[in-house]
Amino acid sequence: MNAIDVRDVRITYRTIRSVPLRQLLSNPRAKRDAFEAVRGVSFSVRRGGITGLVGKNGSGKSTLLRAIAGVFSPDEGEIDLHGHSVSLLAIGVGFQRELSGADNIYLVGLLMGLPLQEIRARYDEIVAFSELGDFIDKPVSTYSSGMYSKLSFSISCILRTDILLIDEVLSVGDAAFRQKSSEKLRELICSEERTVVIVSHNSDTIRSLCDQAVWLHEGRVRMSGDVQQVMDAYDAFTGKKKRVADAPPAPDAN
Repeated sequence: MNAIDVRDVRITYRTIRSVPLRQLLSNPRAKRDAFEAVRGVSFSVRRGGITGLVGKNGSGKSTLLRAIAGVFSPDEGEIDLHGHSVSLLAIGVGFQRELSGADNIYLVGLLMGLPLQEIRARYDEIVAFSELGDFIDKPVSTYSSGMYSKLSFSISCILRTDILLIDEVLSVGDAAFRQKSSEKLRELICSEERTVVIVSHNSDTIRSLCDQAVWLHEGRVRMSGDVQQVMDAYDAFTGKKKRVADAPPAPDAN
């Protein structure tokens, strides 16, 4: 049974090129550029599966991940989560900066579709894991980038959803917190009850954690399927040297 079905999804960004203000006011539609970031992408993720999204910068990975999370809707196509709850672990997504860390815990949890009683039951665990102490009651706008990252990570990992989407955030904060967060993520990812989609530029991370991979190139699926086969092709395409562990043994000197 699939947890995620992405069917012929297309996402287009529309931007306005720099023009004189007078010209823009007289013709608001002038100089509008359209950029199709995701171009007819289709793939499925089985329930409990771990899928890696790979591709160069600008290939559409993060855009697609945010569409799966419901941050915005595709212009065409369909994303079916089959009723599963979903959370997106990506720094800078989902917080209201004028609200306190505590308020944001509840806000993000509700946006995930979780019941209020579950958020309340997990609240103390989130605060303790984040290591923010009294800062939890201060506006997020006063947080350092490290504090912001810790709270984002803690909410996404402690508030359990059926589907976990991870965008280039496999370790955050100081050294001690990075160790703790890495262990927590591996615990979550290895759970057979959770479906995971990971965006990462780290080939070894995708190879070690995922059971399938989807390679996006210029907004399209270039290859998908077995993680080792896809990553071998992707690494060859990007020019990454073959890993030492895969290299043939040195000839016997005798």
